[in-house]
Amino acid sequence: MPLSTDRKPILVTGIHRSGTTWVGKILALDREVTYISEPLNVLHRPGVMRIPIENWYTYICDDNEKCYLDAITETLEYKYHLGREILSLRSGKDALRLVRDGSRFLSGRVFRRRPLVKDPFAVFSSGWFASRLGCQVVITIRHPAGFVSSLKRLGWDFDFRSLLNQPLLVRDWLGGFETGLAALTDSSNDLLLQGCMLWCIVYQVVSDLKRHNPDFILVRHEDLSIDPIARYRELYAALGLTFSLRVEKKIWEYSRDSNPDELSPGRVHSIALDSQANLNNWKRRLTADEISRVKQLTARVYPYFYDEQDWQ
Repeated sequence: MPLSTDRKPILVTGIHRSGTTWVGKILALDREVTYISEPLNVLHRPGVMRIPIENWYTYICDDNEKCYLDAITETLEYKYHLGREILSLRSGKDALRLVRDGSRFLSGRVFRRRPLVKDPFAVFSSGWFASRLGCQVVITIRHPAGFVSSLKRLGWDFDFRSLLNQPLLVRDWLGGFETGLAALTDSSNDLLLQGCMLWCIVYQVVSDLKRHNPDFILVRHEDLSIDPIARYRELYAALGLTFSLRVEKKIWEYSRDSNPDELSPGRVHSIALDSQANLNNWKRRLTADEISRVKQLTARVYPYFYDEQDWQ
């Protein structure tokens, strides 16, 4: 472990659009925690991590860790690369990010806070983060129809070449999906099909990871949404965090029914939402035929996490 045990890192991961930002920011309400956003995002800021990331959902394991270990360790130790960040500035928004991230890293380092990495694109690497860096791992799960409906609303597609370009990922995890992935990279503009394929890949791997890492914490987005205060209290306890009255009040503020039941596409990373109303958004975003198709396309994997009642 690169860090002392009193600052055991936390990794919050899962497929994108599955609530990782919500979970990460709620856990970071503990004042002993510092939030670090998506170092494995291909668009990450160079101040946060100094090396570039070429592929979405980069897979790190023992065979390629030399490319990543030093840089990720520096990030977990709050070494902010100010010079690299300044050279990369292109807008006022970039400058504001420098101030935000630089301040977080400085306070985390000065007060020796626990680093919390929120990064959905680290899900395939979560075993390595646990074994090599000593991270406690939290993986968020979202109903496949909820995930696909979010992609549809935002118009977000996915280039599966990011996965196929990683031979180690194909070797270790994607053998059963390789043919289907190749077909998708050649021809498909079908967002629903893309979303279902990606959901199945990610959560098949998550199911296997959980079997090999029983201490991994899996949380369903839907369970957090139905009873956020109780479920987050349990999650705080599992991670050794302090669930204070201030934290409870903030969770209520972020999830109460006076919040919007859906965010505008320009505010997709906000966490102030009517959590219970948000549960049913996929039922109106998708047609009955689309819901049936999502269920059919994910039938091999969704029973690991959901049953028939969850489709009603």
